[in-house]
Amino acid sequence: MTAPAPTRRSGRSAQQLGRRSVADTALDCAAVVALLSVAIVGFGPAFGGTGYLVAGFGALLLGLAIALLGARLRANILVLAAATLMVYMVFGGPLAVPTTTLFGVIPSLETIRALVLGVVFSWKDVLTLETPVGAFASVLIVPYLATLVASVLAFSFALRLRRAAWALLPAGVLFVVAIAFGTRDAAAPIVQGLVFAGIALAWWAWRRSQDRARRIAATTLDSASGAQAPDAGLARTRLALGAGLLVVALGVGLATGGLLAPVSAREVLRDAIVPPLDLHDYASPLVGFRKYVRDEKEDVLFTVKGLPDGARIRLATLDAYDGVVYNVAGDGTAGSGTFTRVSGDIPNDVTGDKATLDVTIGDLTGVWIPDAGYLEKFRFTGDRADELSGSLHYNRTTGVAITTTPLAKGDSYTMDVVIPKVLTEEQLESHSLQSLTMPKASGVPEDVAPLATTYIGDAERPLTQVRNIATSLSQEGFFSHGLEGEATSRAGHGAERIATLLGADQMIGDDEQYAVAMALMARSAGMPARVVMGFYPDEYAGADADQQITGDQLHAWVEVAFDDAGWVAFDPTPPEDQVPQEEAPKPKSDPKAQVLQPPPPPQEPADLPPDIRTDDTEQDDEPDSNAILTTVLIASGSLLALLIVLLTPVVVIGALKARRRKDRQNAERPADRLSGGWDEIVDRADDLGTPVGGRGVTRRADAAVLAEAWPALPVAEVAVRADNGVFGPGEPSQQEVDAFWAEVNDIVRGMHDSRGWWTRLRARVSLRAYIGRRLESRRRRRRARS
Repeated sequence: MTAPAPTRRSGRSAQQLGRRSVADTALDCAAVVALLSVAIVGFGPAFGGTGYLVAGFGALLLGLAIALLGARLRANILVLAAATLMVYMVFGGPLAVPTTTLFGVIPSLETIRALVLGVVFSWKDVLTLETPVGAFASVLIVPYLATLVASVLAFSFALRLRRAAWALLPAGVLFVVAIAFGTRDAAAPIVQGLVFAGIALAWWAWRRSQDRARRIAATTLDSASGAQAPDAGLARTRLALGAGLLVVALGVGLATGGLLAPVSAREVLRDAIVPPLDLHDYASPLVGFRKYVRDEKEDVLFTVKGLPDGARIRLATLDAYDGVVYNVAGDGTAGSGTFTRVSGDIPNDVTGDKATLDVTIGDLTGVWIPDAGYLEKFRFTGDRADELSGSLHYNRTTGVAITTTPLAKGDSYTMDVVIPKVLTEEQLESHSLQSLTMPKASGVPEDVAPLATTYIGDAERPLTQVRNIATSLSQEGFFSHGLEGEATSRAGHGAERIATLLGADQMIGDDEQYAVAMALMARSAGMPARVVMGFYPDEYAGADADQQITGDQLHAWVEVAFDDAGWVAFDPTPPEDQVPQEEAPKPKSDPKAQVLQPPPPPQEPADLPPDIRTDDTEQDDEPDSNAILTTVLIASGSLLALLIVLLTPVVVIGALKARRRKDRQNAERPADRLSGGWDEIVDRADDLGTPVGGRGVTRRADAAVLAEAWPALPVAEVAVRADNGVFGPGEPSQQEVDAFWAEVNDIVRGMHDSRGWWTRLRARVSLRAYIGRRLESRRRRRRARS
């Protein structure tokens, strides 16, 4: 019974040799910090600013603290997951969603809601918002959460596992996440990748050499032959050779990486995600043109301050025609259909005159936002600023802004715009038309193309061709809104209405019909043309005065794209004083005898577009009564999903241990069942924090160690019975095996009940003994093969 004692002493000495020093631990942490820092920098192009750095590096330090404390307390995976979740909720406010906190630090109910929902929805927002996304609420949850989880795992693996390669896995995943959720324009793709690979290879090589040295030292100490440690000079030579190869590899990669991996080959998730805005949900504003000029002719739709003289306010740019309505290309494949969510800063490369406009909404309703030129900055003000800011979408190509939360009276915003310079006709004479891909027009009346050819005539220069179409319509047509006292003019711009306009003896219409007719004619001649609906006053009040915009100032015009000049506006609508000279004679009345007629059948209410309101239209201004319930359900579902993710490892670990126990209890040989029963006791002791003398020590020696920890349990008797059954003559009977396992169960239960709840909880999810057995089995197989 005294023979195993030296083995245990030598085992403890080897274990002491295997412990890592403080300097080694600090070096491990420094290497992981460097790897994670390189990955965090990769979020820069997509997020912009410095908010992602605060969120990322704050999460890195928190993950390091959790891992160090977990290693110190030997916390299991369940404890680490709970600590990570708690840290995420406590520090997520100031690091990821500071605008929702009190005084920038104290979490509020809105903070908790944003953090819970952000676990699910922030990832989608990062991919669908206009970059840089850092100014949007809740998107910083992505670098914060990703870095926190990756740092906890990476530091824990580096501090607690022998193989350093496991720590490289979460760091590499974070590096890939930063790329996938980034943009095609990386911060420094070649340098970033080479630095990450260089640090990873160098640290991995150093860890391998350290682990090899410790194993050799432990083997030398335990060996009776007194074998000496390997030559230190040989170790230095290997280390120098590895460093040289690493330097050469990095040099070759740096020299050739720029040629073999251009930036254009970089693929990110953003390129495969279509923005969620569906423009088919919103009617074309051109449908309501006649409503504004008829019903809101003198109503102040909005007030703008700072509008330069001659500048036009754009409401919508339309380039898709289907024979029914001129609309925005809602499939997102054309220029007018690619709307993305934007924050306050909207970078563009447009040159021209800069201006700052202050707009206050009056009677204008709908989702289309009046703006001018092309936006550089946009900021909602007023009571609904936060609500409207989260729904702002912008199209950089057309300069059109839209909000999925409809505008209401009193809403206000400030915008910095760039208004392109307007070239004179002499300057445009030498410019050719741009070669653009426009949405295919369908349902175009047959008279459009022949009449366009007639209007263009023998003109060769693009500008002259466009001018001929606009001038012909303006000079040959007549103006009428079809209001009381005006010539008959039907609203609409469908194929039948345009065909009637062009085929009539007298063309009569307003901006709606003439702009659509000219755009279709220009398109039939191969010109890139689109219809723009917007406002401009007859007289400008000046840049420092408030300009009131009424329904009477609504217009529609045509823009044609010229090389090096952009989109140039043309007005094909006849002057308002150009009215028909004669009207068709009115039919003579033929009075009939009065006959009592049955009452007309009830008519169905007109199906109005969502942004057109009449006096009889009921408006639902009440908030959605289910909004709170929906929020609660989403938050509950997100928490449930998070709990499922956290508890899945616990369930898997329990299933693995249950399967191992069943395999031991049902082994083929009765002797193996007895040996498995003793292994069950040893493994449970290991999970409870009482490791026995190491693999290869006799059962009786292990029993002596266990008896010190649990003196009331008959572990020594069970060890003797296991040895007798395994090494004794013959095989034990099934009754003996069942009785043995009954005692094993009693001992395991007693060991478990004698410890506190915290220790029992750690033991249930501990993989220490399970992994140790797997590694021992692998080493035995390798020794058997050799």
